[in-house]
Amino acid sequence: MNEINKKTVKVTRFDPDQDEEPRTEAYEIPVQDDWKVLDALNYIKDEVDPSLSHRWSCRMAVCGSCGMQVNGEPKLTCKTALSDYEDTVEVAPLANFPIIRDLVVELEGFMEKMKTAKPWIMSAKERAAEEGPTSQSPEELAAFKQFSMCINCMLCYSACPVVGNEPDFLGPAALALGHRYNQDTRDEGSSERNEIFRDEGGVFACSYANECSQVCPKNVDPSAAIQQAKLLNVIDWAKSFVVPRGGK
Repeated sequence: MNEINKKTVKVTRFDPDQDEEPRTEAYEIPVQDDWKVLDALNYIKDEVDPSLSHRWSCRMAVCGSCGMQVNGEPKLTCKTALSDYEDTVEVAPLANFPIIRDLVVELEGFMEKMKTAKPWIMSAKERAAEEGPTSQSPEELAAFKQFSMCINCMLCYSACPVVGNEPDFLGPAALALGHRYNQDTRDEGSSERNEIFRDEGGVFACSYANECSQVCPKNVDPSAAIQQAKLLNVIDWAKSFVVPRGGK
């Protein structure tokens, strides 16, 4: 390095074989002006303490794997400039998730919630085999495109106060992606998803804190998706008293 600048990086450490509770360890390291927070963590692991555990992959804010708490805020560490912070930076694992080791959190519960929301197109293959490809207008695409940009980084789950207090809540990303497929004209699974959305832990558990949308690195606005889903579910529920399921 041509010019030696230093920062202190305080990192949460937790070894389940040795520690009863997470602890904090401080590292004073040389840094470069263009470094992201992830660069500092990689330097610590490569040059100072190889026992440090953290996740990362693409370094382009696409894979979503490097989400952590930076000075108390959920961030993608590959996108967050180290220069945005003063001499000391605190890095911790995402809140509202069980810690496996150091900065690595458990994903199984998150993935189960995602599957519960059924974020895939239903019946499209069967219909395409019989009728051919389904066309979609730019306007129809625009209705759900924003909600398709989710990279499963889980920052919204870390920021959401409901996730922290209600373990059964499906959460912002799962509900937003479920809503995305409900809005897709190629999909035929909205009635099935709406039953899930209206259940305990569904869209009506959301308190509209809007924290999820504030931290989303892809501007997905899951809070808006959930509020739209609430309205559509009320309409769907009301219609069930007028038109029985199956349209008969």
